[in-house]
Amino acid sequence: MPPKPGAARRRVVIVGAGFGGLAAARGLRDADVDVTLVDRHNHHLFQPLLYQVGAGALSASDCAAPIRPSLKRSSNTTVLMAEVVEVDAESRQLALGDGERLDYDSLIVACGAQTSYFGHDEWQDVTCGLKTLADASDLCKRFYGAFEEAERASDATERESWLTFVVVGGGPTGVEIAGELAITAHAMRRQFRRIDTSRARIILLDAGDRLVSAFSEKLSRKVADQLAELGVTVRERARATAIDAGGVTIEADGTSERIDTRTVIWAAGVHVVPLAETLARTTGAETDRGGRLQLNPDLTVPGHPEISVVGDAASVSGSDGKPLPGLATVAIQQAHHVVKGIREGEAGASAPFRYFDKGALAVVGRGKAVGAFRGVELSGRPAFLTYLLVHLYYLGGQTGRRVAVLIKWIGARFGERQSALIEGELASVERAGI
Repeated sequence: MPPKPGAARRRVVIVGAGFGGLAAARGLRDADVDVTLVDRHNHHLFQPLLYQVGAGALSASDCAAPIRPSLKRSSNTTVLMAEVVEVDAESRQLALGDGERLDYDSLIVACGAQTSYFGHDEWQDVTCGLKTLADASDLCKRFYGAFEEAERASDATERESWLTFVVVGGGPTGVEIAGELAITAHAMRRQFRRIDTSRARIILLDAGDRLVSAFSEKLSRKVADQLAELGVTVRERARATAIDAGGVTIEADGTSERIDTRTVIWAAGVHVVPLAETLARTTGAETDRGGRLQLNPDLTVPGHPEISVVGDAASVSGSDGKPLPGLATVAIQQAHHVVKGIREGEAGASAPFRYFDKGALAVVGRGKAVGAFRGVELSGRPAFLTYLLVHLYYLGGQTGRRVAVLIKWIGARFGERQSALIEGELASVERAGI
């Protein structure tokens, strides 16, 4: 029921300013509630473009936008750059890293996920992830720095290891970065004197039977063919068993094989952030294998109708009975569902959440992509143009940002790497960090 006249305004706390958290804050802009949005960073990260930063096609600022300007019209919203370290579900309080405590009447957890190494956390030190701006910047430095090291190498074996790049994980992220790195390597073929960058080996490893398994077998084959056209070597049913600073050991067809490389990109899996585990402990909620919280159909935590979870930390089933994927469209729709309940005076949503599947896209690069939209499958240029339009639509940010990013995309299409020069110079100077 709506609050009584004269009653104190309800306090809504949103944890995380990703797609779901930001959508929730915007949805509550003119609601009769006080909103506090908490995030460890002061910017919203557009993760679908991180691979472009890693390949030097875009700069970090192109895929990250300050949170506060996005909510400048939300007079009822306070933004705090802080980390939530504890949840007291009984007292309805959050503890921040600096000791401050926040009271809430409704809590929306949209904390996202982080890279998972499937129990091999030691691989984090010798691989490049692709979940944060720091990950993308590190990859960019290592990628361009590898060519600088190859240019200076006198030993052929060492040179080849610098010119070999291994991507682990055949999902959309792995496919996107593998294709983009191949395009970039070919575009730099006349920039060095001792090496031919177009002969760089880009190897994509996937433990499954086919790439981008969320798509049909037909589209998976198209993706593999498109990558091959770009010069990417695809190894399916190849599982990484060991990774160190000098290479990757894989198991394929029952045999063990060593690939010498100085650059390994990890795109194989994600796990929820520690806050989701903290929430599970304090509420008694069950979790799935990836640490996601098992929720009621209305997205609330069992026994706690005032706590809702959206996005990567939420485990709810779709109409087919399978858990919904960790997509931006899922998080946004979930946020809208929770907001609707709060605006109606409830602590959260009370009706079951129904996801409207708008389809999925995976880009390979240079006009190559695949897409599936409610039974309709696209590939090639039509899918690529759809990818551009969809990503520009969701990019948002300050006025003119979409145009600026589009211009850089066009430049990258013709071989111009916007941030390659800067990152390459940093990499050649900071050789010890490679």
